[in-house]
Amino acid sequence: MDFFSTHNILVHIPIGTGGYDLSWIEAVGTIAGLLCIWLASLEKISNYFFGLVNVTLFAIIFFQIQLYASLLLQLFFFAANIYGWYAWSRQTNDNEAELKIRWLPLSKAMAWLAICVIAIGLMTRYIDPVFAVLTRVAVAIMQMLGLQVTMPVLQPDAFPFWDSCMMVLSIAAMILMTR
Repeated sequence: MDFFSTHNILVHIPIGTGGYDLSWIEAVGTIAGLLCIWLASLEKISNYFFGLVNVTLFAIIFFQIQLYASLLLQLFFFAANIYGWYAWSRQTNDNEAELKIRWLPLSKAMAWLAICVIAIGLMTRYIDPVFAVLTRVAVAIMQMLGLQVTMPVLQPDAFPFWDSCMMVLSIAAMILMTR
């Protein structure tokens, strides 16, 4: 049984035309994501562990189904989870800043909109070559560390526009939500 394969099916869900095959990796990743959200709502620092499990498993899934921008987004979320875990573990009641919700001025909102539109266009156009370079770098690093890995055969991104939209807008939202 290959747990990390999206072809290792846990259950077939009879919805829509043809139904949906839920793989073990997707089920465990989803449960980890839900636990992350639940624990975060309870203000438990352990949420970050489950967040790391979630984004790691979904990075593997997105690689297998050729959604490379979504894979890159998982790497961003991995780093965000590490940062959150660090920042949250270092806070004390004495130095905790009060969070104030404020509206983004229209001029800044328009600037963010322009940046997002340009970034989506660039990612849509260049996701495959960018991901190929990043994959070559990752393989080279793993080989330098002594791992016996080879460069995989990369397929084109299955949905480059939608994949890029998801990545760019998720990163923009995460940046705008930080203190």
